[in-house]
Amino acid sequence: MNPHSNHDRFARAFHGGLAAAVLPVLLAGCGGSDYDTPTPESVMVVAGAMVENGDADQLPTLIEIASRDIEFDDGVTEASAIAEVKDKLSELLGRLWLVGEELQRQFPDETLDTLDEAVDMVGDATDDDWTDVVGGILADPFAFLNVQEERIEILDLGDGTAAVLWDDEPALGGFVAMLETDEGWKVGVPVELVQDSEYWPQTRWEWSVVASMLLGIENSLGDFEREVRSGQFKSLSRAAERAGRIIGESVAVQGVIYAMMKRDVDDPDDG
Repeated sequence: MNPHSNHDRFARAFHGGLAAAVLPVLLAGCGGSDYDTPTPESVMVVAGAMVENGDADQLPTLIEIASRDIEFDDGVTEASAIAEVKDKLSELLGRLWLVGEELQRQFPDETLDTLDEAVDMVGDATDDDWTDVVGGILADPFAFLNVQEERIEILDLGDGTAAVLWDDEPALGGFVAMLETDEGWKVGVPVELVQDSEYWPQTRWEWSVVASMLLGIENSLGDFEREVRSGQFKSLSRAAERAGRIIGESVAVQGVIYAMMKRDVDDPDDG
């Protein structure tokens, strides 16, 4: 199998949601080509082109996170705080692409074929199975782009927004949509919905912690990438086992820290 075959498929299909992330899913890009998104559907095409061109770090330019017109005590606006988070997410996605490229080069026959396989693994995962999930994601981190044509539908609502359907249902329960902005169409997060979530950042400190979380994960990816390039892994499963420890633990720890911080803020007298 050609180690770059996944990128050939990216030219034919897309979805930029993230993560994901993941939730993910995301900045003013740095360098690279100009990517225009004059229609909701073009966002999907552009995201695939970014990955194909090695510009995965620019995926955050396709995400719109509306900020409130507020200024924190240190003079930083919420818009600036969000931009910092997007910067860190850009670095993380760029690193993720590099790791995926190297794993594909070293283990071209050990890749995840479809997103459905990943979903099934996650759904059935025990603690021991998570190394397989991590390995599949890292070997083909943007595999979800390949299922767009059959499963995702974009409905332009004619009011500067477009609905995103996944298997004829609102994507992520309606927490993702397309929005028309001055810079073109982008994937948007309905702020009026997410700001009611107990985990949505509300303060300058919380936005900074989110940025630090992404930096910590990116640093763990960097450590893992160096180990991969040193050639110390004989199979993808071995690499995944290591990645599950150093990256999975970083994600878990960062998530627990943030959740505890939010709990303490919401319930200052608790405990």
